[in-house]
Amino acid sequence: MRRRVEFDGVRRIALIGATSGDVRRTMIEGDSGLLSVCPPWARPTYHVSRSELVWPNGAVATGFSADQPDRLRGPQHDTIWADELAAWRQPDSWHMAMLGLRLGPDPRAAVTTTPKPISLLQHLIGGKDTALVRGSTYENRDNLARAFLEQIVAQYEGTSLGRQELDAEM
Repeated sequence: MRRRVEFDGVRRIALIGATSGDVRRTMIEGDSGLLSVCPPWARPTYHVSRSELVWPNGAVATGFSADQPDRLRGPQHDTIWADELAAWRQPDSWHMAMLGLRLGPDPRAAVTTTPKPISLLQHLIGGKDTALVRGSTYENRDNLARAFLEQIVAQYEGTSLGRQELDAEM
């Protein structure tokens, strides 16, 4: 998202999480949230009451809860970040977001999610325009506590949940 704002000229972004709290805690304020990854000279101003980030260059990102698909009816965007799509209780939120992804010369959606075998995710993965990037827990080991990694691997490695959560397999 940061690159899209700083270098690709996007100006209208939808940040969609499973809940509005997830948008705030993970996508905006989290360790890898937008406020944490933007340098001081390109850091957006966060308007909490509007669930909105405004960058110095005029780009605006608005937070939406996937629990409220009708809030996505009408707004239009040039970029969407859909976080934990596999955990959304209202798949219609994806469809409403796609209908509003119509601005600019290169509208795009980025999905970050645990690879659960839901039909919407399977459909997206099979799409001709989908670029799939996987990252396992093992590839992220330098950012995790050693005790956590040892415990979680010992408990889940080789299980179906382990293949999903540790190996990023659907």
